[in-house]
Amino acid sequence: MKRLATVALTALAPISWGSTYAVATELLPPDRPLFTGVMRALPAGLLLTALARTLPKGQWWWKSAVLGILNIGAFFPLLFLSAYRLPGGVAAVLGAAGPLFVVGLAALVLGERASLRTVLAAVVGAFGVSMVVLTAEARLDAVGIVAGVISSASMGAGTVMTKRWGRPEGVGPLAMTGWQLTAGGLFIIPVAALVEGAPPALDGKAFLGYGYMMLINTGIAYWLWFRGIGALSATSVTLLGPLSPLTAAVIGWAALGQALSPVQLVGMAIAFGATVAGQLAAARKPQPFSSTEKNDQNISMDLTDEAVRR
Repeated sequence: MKRLATVALTALAPISWGSTYAVATELLPPDRPLFTGVMRALPAGLLLTALARTLPKGQWWWKSAVLGILNIGAFFPLLFLSAYRLPGGVAAVLGAAGPLFVVGLAALVLGERASLRTVLAAVVGAFGVSMVVLTAEARLDAVGIVAGVISSASMGAGTVMTKRWGRPEGVGPLAMTGWQLTAGGLFIIPVAALVEGAPPALDGKAFLGYGYMMLINTGIAYWLWFRGIGALSATSVTLLGPLSPLTAAVIGWAALGQALSPVQLVGMAIAFGATVAGQLAAARKPQPFSSTEKNDQNISMDLTDEAVRR
């Protein structure tokens, strides 16, 4: 039951990220992916770091910077660039390839040997997502496709390295999330200034969109995501990824008046079934932990509860 609760809480992160496409296209200034990345990451990172009241020490300064660039600094701008230049469906399919990157990297870096069932779950999940989001009218843009692929690879590498390095003793996921978001946001600022120039004028819709993305879509969602990485295998966490495009499709239908065809409904069932199957496969074959990793995990979970109570 404890694992099921952890999976359910972690799943809220990709479900939240499923709203990114709708918010970016409906509320945010157009063609400003770098500025949007800064507004999403940096305020949330500073807020979480202030709440955790803990700064990195020693080697965790550069480790946090590397993780922040992989998970945030490179991922955010490329994600928004992909979302702006491609239909949400095409961008979602590229994002659905993320679990395949993680399966390969986890085997190389972490020694997590994925079972055939896990690999099939990742492939079938991506196929189901493609049935949901790809249409005959979907246009392809080379820059958008490259940005989408690299963003998935960056997030995959960040997920694996987050699991590889763990957390310093006495530090919970709240602080780790804040460090990474802050480092990623700071990394984007000079690039945004060079590429996009001065920040755009913001209206009420933009403030609403950025506020939602900073607090819910980023601060809370990434805290849940990194908490999940600490408690589950990297492969298990990333197999929750298809929930993001599925949520985007549901939001498009419910809020934007987009129709869902029978093929899309079948694709949703396939992708959701693959997600569930992937979690069941991971539950049947738990990853081995050393005694040190077990102690660090228990410490981190205790600190997580403490951070929530603050």
